[in-house]
Amino acid sequence: MIRLDNLTKKFGDFVAVDNLSLDVKEGEIIGLLGENGAGKTTTLRMLATMLKPTSGSALIDGFDTVNQDEKVRESIGILFGGETGLYDRLTARENIEYFGKLYDMPKDKLENQIKIIIEALDMKEYIDKRVANFSKGMKQKTAFARAIIHNPKVLLLDEPTSGLDVTAAVQVHDFIKSCKKEGKTIVFSSHTMGEVEKLCDRVAIIHKGKLIIVDTLDNLRKKYNNENLEEIFTSLINGGEK
Repeated sequence: MIRLDNLTKKFGDFVAVDNLSLDVKEGEIIGLLGENGAGKTTTLRMLATMLKPTSGSALIDGFDTVNQDEKVRESIGILFGGETGLYDRLTARENIEYFGKLYDMPKDKLENQIKIIIEALDMKEYIDKRVANFSKGMKQKTAFARAIIHNPKVLLLDEPTSGLDVTAAVQVHDFIKSCKKEGKTIVFSSHTMGEVEKLCDRVAIIHKGKLIIVDTLDNLRKKYNNENLEEIFTSLINGGEK
């Protein structure tokens, strides 16, 4: 479903993503782990067609992110934590409807999808209120709803629970799990090891733009004889045995 082939992004002399190659299977949740500045968000932005790679390529659902960017955008839902991009003068429902209409969703299908999302994310109390007065968590859930309104095959999620309290984060986790059951492919970046362990089938650890390792959590624990994912992660980025 997703294939990265020597994907590279340079900003001047700085190499943000360095020859990254990775395959993500259909229906899989893969977690991107790395310190701040490791290249996770840059990688997601290239997959989202927001940045063009310096070299290499990326395919989503068989479409090239550079040469077939419009087709790629039809297949993906995007959420970057802390960057909701919502229209403050519109209600949550109006924000979600607006993006559904951009994808030419039929009215009845759009309304039904909104009902499903409102229930799943527990947004009933504020769905028809203006976004300007929302808390950060309410905005984040609205942005998440907007990202998946068109029922995309692929979700690109960068810190999707940023700003959410525990209850809201659990609701988002449950919704992500339901997306997986529907066969969606999800690339999930997070600094919270607990939610990575809870949600991800595999993890890809990135350090200074390079892919250090990609494997299942169980395999990593067995390989390093350690149940603590944080300790495994710290060891690897500090030059531990691969």
